[in-house]
Amino acid sequence: MGRRRAATFSGLLARNARTMTRLAQAATRRALEPLAERRRPPRGAGEWIAGVALAPAGARRFHLHRPPGVKPGERLPVMVMLHGCGQDGKRFAASTRMNALANRERFLVLYPEQDRVAHAQGCWHWFDTRSGRAQGEAAIILAAIDQVCLLHGGDRARVAVAGLSAGAGMAALIGSRHPARVRAVAMHAGIGPGAAHSSATALAAMQGRRAPSITLEASVPPLLVIQGESDAIVAHGNARAAALAWAHALGAREGVPRTVQRGARRAMQVTDFKVAGRTRVSLVEIAGLGHAWSGGAAGQAFSDPLGPDASRLTWAFARKAFDEG
Repeated sequence: MGRRRAATFSGLLARNARTMTRLAQAATRRALEPLAERRRPPRGAGEWIAGVALAPAGARRFHLHRPPGVKPGERLPVMVMLHGCGQDGKRFAASTRMNALANRERFLVLYPEQDRVAHAQGCWHWFDTRSGRAQGEAAIILAAIDQVCLLHGGDRARVAVAGLSAGAGMAALIGSRHPARVRAVAMHAGIGPGAAHSSATALAAMQGRRAPSITLEASVPPLLVIQGESDAIVAHGNARAAALAWAHALGAREGVPRTVQRGARRAMQVTDFKVAGRTRVSLVEIAGLGHAWSGGAAGQAFSDPLGPDASRLTWAFARKAFDEG
């Protein structure tokens, strides 16, 4: 009886050990899956190139989407896409579907990524100009652009920068402080430059209690502002404040607003500010849109498939700026 009990006990131990091994392996796979998913390229044609940009303020990862069939020596426009809080480059690419548009229109898409060590929610420090952190992150993004133009066929003369929320604020900061580096800026649900200089003032600005307060140079590039009228995170009035400040710097006159609606998509009111017949600022206000990329993919965070396609609007605005020189 003793030997049989010992054999039974040994068998139980062996089965438990195998069960524990399987459970441990399954737990390891689950733990590593987010990392594997991050490294997996987005769906669709084209290359997904990883890189790191270095500047005096530090380093940041980035990804570059390059459409298929780029020939040696060919130079393509660069669309810089700056994600919002709680996102990274891959999630922003999935939401905006900018890569598919780049494949059709033949341009590069650069996705700089904020480090979670720098900000726990992955927000760009667009507001933190008092400490210099905002300017430092802008310099890192410019370093990423330089790297893409040097190594991957980007055209320095055709660079546009766009962003959502915190990314929009950073896009506006880059456009206002480095106007010679970009040919167009697109802000989606963001704050204009100079409305904040610290965390406390950033919150007030998001609530619509602070307006842009810096003097913009007349050399700032054309600006597209897209804003949801039902945005509960960034007050609707920020969009018009940014557009007016930018238009004043460029000497652009406000035109008559027009309402545009395509099919069942949300209606948008478009106001153009022009100089000598050329649109220098365009304000797009979208009915019923919250804090989300308009026309984005369904099932993605901060993405509204019912809105007009902000990716198409952004690229069309940038391409026109490139063509006008």
